[in-house]
Amino acid sequence: MPKLFSDEWIKEYMKAINENKEYEEAAKDWEGDFLFVIEPDEELKEPLYGYLDLYHGKAREGYAIDDPSKVNAAFEFRGKYSNWKKLLNGEIDPIKGLVTGQFKLKGNMAKVMRYAKAAKILVDCVKKVPTELP
Repeated sequence: MPKLFSDEWIKEYMKAINENKEYEEAAKDWEGDFLFVIEPDEELKEPLYGYLDLYHGKAREGYAIDDPSKVNAAFEFRGKYSNWKKLLNGEIDPIKGLVTGQFKLKGNMAKVMRYAKAAKILVDCVKKVPTELP
């Protein structure tokens, strides 16, 4: 089972995204890449970083990152490990998580809000990926 935000895990996640016709339709006009950041808390000692390039309803590229300064993504989505676990388990909606401050977004918030359905589907795709949590 691949570890969360490992290269293998991100490739499986991309496969789930690219096979999802509902996501393809919801994000057919989306253009933008993401740096995802899992911040340490009492359960996680070191941060985890993942990169995902999303374009017109498909994941074009993705990989684990050890140094976030190597990536200049249009968006950065970050939060504490405990909140990411809730997100991955479907206990937190990604947009509500932003509104309530459980997650932070750098980038064009209005654009992300226009694609709220696509964001929810991306989280649903995560549930299809076997995941070993750190």
